[in-house]
Amino acid sequence: MGSPLGSRSISRRVALLAAALLVVAAAWATCPVAAGADDTIRLIVDYGDGASKTVANLPWAKGNTILDAMKAATARPHGISFSYTGSGDSAVLTKIDDVQNEGGAGRKNWQYWVNGTYGDRSFAVFELQAQDTIVWRFTTEQGK
Repeated sequence: MGSPLGSRSISRRVALLAAALLVVAAAWATCPVAAGADDTIRLIVDYGDGASKTVANLPWAKGNTILDAMKAATARPHGISFSYTGSGDSAVLTKIDDVQNEGGAGRKNWQYWVNGTYGDRSFAVFELQAQDTIVWRFTTEQGK
């Protein structure tokens, strides 16, 4: 059997190691991130046929809308192309890449979600926050 002095020494080392790890973890959690590193958004396009496209690290600035994010995505290699009609509150997305709205109830059309919440206004006026994820899905009414 080991001596009580030896086991106290090991316990003390384990306690010191645990304390050191806590200090490092706390320092890491409070360490400031480089300016602008979190000022991005992500765009996911779900074509409704099993194919999808993700455009990550799109630049974000206060006041940016989904329309702004989509315009930024068109400038990316392998980005997207899109069409819409109207402006402001009345803007409606009509096409992403080669997939066009079918129109009418019960037919597939482009609809969006931001961070899992169904869009409740025109994509041209929906203001984004840093780290938001936009999902455009080609589907029937509210994904039904």
